[in-house]
Amino acid sequence: MLELIVPLLNATVQSGTPILYATLGEMMTEKGGVLNLGVEGIMSFSALAAFVTTFTTGSATLGFLAGGCAGLFLAFIHGFVCISCLGNQVVSGLALTILGLGLTRFLGTPYIGLPCEGFEKAAFPILSSIPVMGDILFKQDALVYVSYVVPVLFWFFFKRTSLGMAMESVGEYPAAAAAAGLKPILLRYSAVLGGGFLIGLGGAYLSLAYTHLWTNGLSGGRGWIAVALVIFAFWRPGRAVVGAYLFGGVMAFQLRLQASGTNIPSSILLALPYALTIIALVFSACRRKHSDMPAALGTNIEPEG
Repeated sequence: MLELIVPLLNATVQSGTPILYATLGEMMTEKGGVLNLGVEGIMSFSALAAFVTTFTTGSATLGFLAGGCAGLFLAFIHGFVCISCLGNQVVSGLALTILGLGLTRFLGTPYIGLPCEGFEKAAFPILSSIPVMGDILFKQDALVYVSYVVPVLFWFFFKRTSLGMAMESVGEYPAAAAAAGLKPILLRYSAVLGGGFLIGLGGAYLSLAYTHLWTNGLSGGRGWIAVALVIFAFWRPGRAVVGAYLFGGVMAFQLRLQASGTNIPSSILLALPYALTIIALVFSACRRKHSDMPAALGTNIEPEG
């Protein structure tokens, strides 16, 4: 039985990692009071930026950082529209998704089918020898190991640093934050850009560690799952980890069912993660009073005079 379960759980961690990066990125953005529905477009464009950089330079590390910077760039566009120009956050986010997917398809077509080295799995010293858990958690690639630390840093940033608490206060009560001498506009930009960078890292993971080659449509709806997962997690990083691996497990499971030649139609198997998304949203709606949703989420604030 372990011979079947351990590889599935190993694949679960790998499948859940890009969703985790993207979820934490969207969560940071929303904690600053800005809703970003452009996660799918950001992930797609960042995956391309990471691939092209790695393919050109031969450095996967540079590619990973390029993916984050690409996410930061598209997030800046969204921030400028919503924060500086007071644009509708929902419309801007949807437009960003269309822009990101369109740019990816246009610029990425010449690279379809080309491989890049990226990040390979490497056993983590000592910890990989732990029975069962070592095979699941510590025989992964370097970006997975980084993802183990990111949620802890995320929690520490918002709960134990003045900048994080100031950023969160702008997402709750921007007028009170301004009265306390904070800079709501600057803090919102920080949340949007920081979140965009994390989302970009999630996209970079797809091309550099998950597939090691380029194909259009690589994000595969993971950006939309990340947006829903923020709600499912009640804006808490610990729940985001559980949710990301839950969705990653469903993705890994349906891929294995397809590979095994099951008689279940592939369209039904492909729909499993999105069916789980709907269930998660219903669950979250039933428990919304336990949510930590920022009070000022989605509302614009006037620029400081």
